[in-house]
Amino acid sequence: MIVVAGLSPAWQQIMRFDGLRLGEVNRARDVARCASGKVVNVAVALAHLRVACDVVALVGGEPGREIDRELATLAIGRSCIQSAAPTRVCTTIIDSQSGRVTELVENAGSVTPDELAEFQTAYAEQAAKARAVVLTGSLPPGAPRTFYFDLLASTKCPAILDGRGPELIASLERRPFLVKPNREELAFTLGRDLKTDAELHSAMRELNDRGASWVVVTAGARPAWASSHGELFRFDVPQMAAVNPIGSGDCLAAGIAWGLAEGKEPCDAIRLGIAAAVENVGQLLPGRLDPQQVRARWATIRAQRVF
Repeated sequence: MIVVAGLSPAWQQIMRFDGLRLGEVNRARDVARCASGKVVNVAVALAHLRVACDVVALVGGEPGREIDRELATLAIGRSCIQSAAPTRVCTTIIDSQSGRVTELVENAGSVTPDELAEFQTAYAEQAAKARAVVLTGSLPPGAPRTFYFDLLASTKCPAILDGRGPELIASLERRPFLVKPNREELAFTLGRDLKTDAELHSAMRELNDRGASWVVVTAGARPAWASSHGELFRFDVPQMAAVNPIGSGDCLAAGIAWGLAEGKEPCDAIRLGIAAAVENVGQLLPGRLDPQQVRARWATIRAQRVF
């Protein structure tokens, strides 16, 4: 089983337009709604990949109940901690004419000390049974920057951390197995521009030196990079006609966790994650993957060792 934990799920509305005109009335061609947010996207991707998982999440209000109902429909194990703050609602706007995707993100509400304590207890119980864990998502007001650091203290299996900024830096002392900021998030975390590949590779090595066994960095359709202590690998990303790229980073995390739980070597697990991310780009709803297509894409992706 894989455990996926995070404090910031969302109820997602996806609206498609045949040409979006700012400042005017726009009528959507179609609208879809689904459970989302990074923690849910990872769990949904794993469920569609037919991997047993349990999600530990903070939910509240009617949006939280909608998320719980959808997770139940997908037969996803869940430890949903009830929050006094309603779960946020986010909107994706897709302009089919230009191909532009705009994300309107509502910030998560504050979390209380009691809710955090209940979350940590539920996580520790589930993580004790897990073959891999994914810790993901931004931290809402009230959550300490050491939140992931604290969860890692009760994690004995390989941990994938999808975070950025102070919470990512704080977690490195616990030596997570793999961290996966994208290029922009890594630049934000270290407080400097990463314009060249040399600057990127230096930043990745810095996270390795601080404690991460593996660092994976993506940049959309550009090559992905992975570093371990003394090793650097490049992965060319297969191209896919984009429908909705939202959630592709979450599918990357899901695919890597899937590979690690199956006993794959890190580079093979990363290839599986990239295949899942590419498959997601062609889907309207995040995380709704076809496992056969993902495996087929995985076979075409190669890890090129740079040193």
